[in-house]
Amino acid sequence: MTETAWNTVSGSDTGAAFELFFGYPDEASFAATVQALVADGVASGIARKDKTLWGPAAEDESGKRLSWVSLSETSRPLVAEIAALQVELRDAGLSRVVLCGMGGSSLAPEVICGAAGVELDVLDSSDPDFVRTALEDRLGETVVVVSSKSGGTVETDSQRRAYEKAFTDAGIDPAQRIVVVTDPGSPLEKSAREAGYRVFLADPEVGGRYSALTAFGLVPSGLAGADIGRLLDEAEAIRPALEADSVDNPGLRLGGLLGVANLAGVDKLVLANAGATYAGFGDWAEQLIAESTGKDGKGILPVVVDALDSPNFVPSTGDEVLATFGPDFVFGPDAEQVRPTSGYGVHVDAPLGAQMLLWEYATAVAGRVIGISPFDQPDVESAKAAAREMLDGGGETPTPLFVQGPVTVYASPGWLPPEARTVSAAVAALLSELDQEHGYVSVQAYLDRHRDAALTGVRDTLAVRTGRPVTFGWGPRFLHSTGQYHKGGPATGVYLQVTGDPQADLAVPDRPFTFHEFLTAQAVGDGSVLASHGRPVLRLHVSGPGDLDVVREALS
Repeated sequence: MTETAWNTVSGSDTGAAFELFFGYPDEASFAATVQALVADGVASGIARKDKTLWGPAAEDESGKRLSWVSLSETSRPLVAEIAALQVELRDAGLSRVVLCGMGGSSLAPEVICGAAGVELDVLDSSDPDFVRTALEDRLGETVVVVSSKSGGTVETDSQRRAYEKAFTDAGIDPAQRIVVVTDPGSPLEKSAREAGYRVFLADPEVGGRYSALTAFGLVPSGLAGADIGRLLDEAEAIRPALEADSVDNPGLRLGGLLGVANLAGVDKLVLANAGATYAGFGDWAEQLIAESTGKDGKGILPVVVDALDSPNFVPSTGDEVLATFGPDFVFGPDAEQVRPTSGYGVHVDAPLGAQMLLWEYATAVAGRVIGISPFDQPDVESAKAAAREMLDGGGETPTPLFVQGPVTVYASPGWLPPEARTVSAAVAALLSELDQEHGYVSVQAYLDRHRDAALTGVRDTLAVRTGRPVTFGWGPRFLHSTGQYHKGGPATGVYLQVTGDPQADLAVPDRPFTFHEFLTAQAVGDGSVLASHGRPVLRLHVSGPGDLDVVREALS
C-alpha cells in the first residue's frame, strides 16, 4: 500500500461552508501542479470564460460552453418564475411531477430533489414496462416536465408523445400539463409553443452535464418543491474561492489531484457517500466526470459504490482515487480508517450547490492537466447513429451464439471461445479478458430500473470476483454519461449487457417503432460501436423479469 500524505483546505475564512481533505503519495508533484495552475491564472481564467485554457483545438467548443461559471447569479430570476408556476399547479391539484429527460437533464434534478426530500418521478428510460408504470400512476395529478437541450433527444421525444396520448385519452388538455425546458431555437421550442405548452429556455452556452443550475436543473426541482433559491445561494457562497488564483483554491486542488493521479496511471475515481443527505450525488458526478474527460484514449472513470465498505472502496486497487462526499470523515493513517491503495484520496464536505459548482470547476481543471477538452463529447453520437440505423432497418441483426434456458447469449466477434457454450462459461470468458492492472467491468442493464433494482447487487459481486473496478449503469441513461468514456476513454473495459423481453410492449405514438424496439436498438447499436473499437461485449438476454436470477447466478 502506497504511503499517503494528507492536508486540508476549508472555506471557513471566506464565508463559504466547505472542507476538503486530500491524500497523495507524491506531495512535490501535486504541489507543483497546483502552483502551475495558479501561475497560469486558470481559476480566474475559467471565471472570465477564457476559451484558450484547453488549447487551440478546443477553443471553438470551449467558447460556447463556459456560462456555467456564473449561473448562481444569472439563474436567479428563474426562482420567482418557477415558484409562481408551482403555486398555480398545486392550486390546480397537480401534486406529482414527472421529468422526461436524459443525462444531465435528469440526473441533476434527481439528486436535488432527493436532497430536499421531495418527490420527483424521473422517466429516463425506453423500457416499455418502466414507461407504462409512469403513465398509469396518478395521471390526474401529474404535471410533466419535458427537458431536452437539443430538442431532438429521441428518448425524451418518445416519452413526451406517450404522455400527450395518455392525457388526451383521459380527456385532459396536454397544454395544461406539459412544461418544456430546452435551448432557444430548438425544434422542441417551436413545437412546444405551437402546442401552447409552458416553455422555459436554458442558457445555450452551458453544456448538458454542466446544467444543474440552469433551467434544466431548477425547473423540475422547483416545481417538485425543492428550495432552488437556497441551492443557488450555496453555489454563490463557494464561488469566490473557486475564482481565486490561490494554492488554497478547492477547485484547483481537487482538479489538480485528479489530473496528477490520472497522469500517474491512477485513472479510476471511486465515489462513496459519507453521510450526505444528497445520496444520489455520485450518479450526477459520474456523468459530469466521465463524459467530460473520457476521450482521446484518456479519461477518469467514476465508480459509484453504495457504501463505505463496498468492494472497490474497501479494498481498493492501485489505479483508484478514493473520494467521499458528506460530513463523515473516514480517511486517515489509523487501521480503522480507510487508506487508499494508490495513495490518492479526497474527502469533500459542502452543501449540495457548492459541491456541484466545485466539481464542475475541478473537472474543467482536471481536463487541462490531463490534456483534453472537458466540453465536447465526440463519441456520444456514434451510439445514437447506430441505434437509428437499426430502427431504419439497416445494420446487421445480431445472431445469437446459443440459448441456455431462458437466456439467449450474444457476443461481439473475435474473443469468445467456441467451447464457451454456457452462460457461466461465457461470463468467465469475458472476465478473462480483463487487464489486471487497469481493466474494468461495465455492467449495462437495459431493463426497468425500479422493478429490477436488485440487479445492481451484481456490481459488488463482480468486484469481489475480479478484484477490479466494476461500474453499473441503467440503459439507456448511461449512454448520455459514461457512454462517452466507454468509447472515447482508455481501451481497458469489458462490457456486459443485460437485456430482456418486457411484460408487454408499448407503442411510441406516431412513430414506426415501439419502446421495446427502440431500447433493443440502443443496446445493439452501442454494443456494435464498442465492438468496432475492439472492445469485448457480451449480451445476456432474458425471456422475462423473473429470469434475472439465472444471470445473477452466472455472475456470482
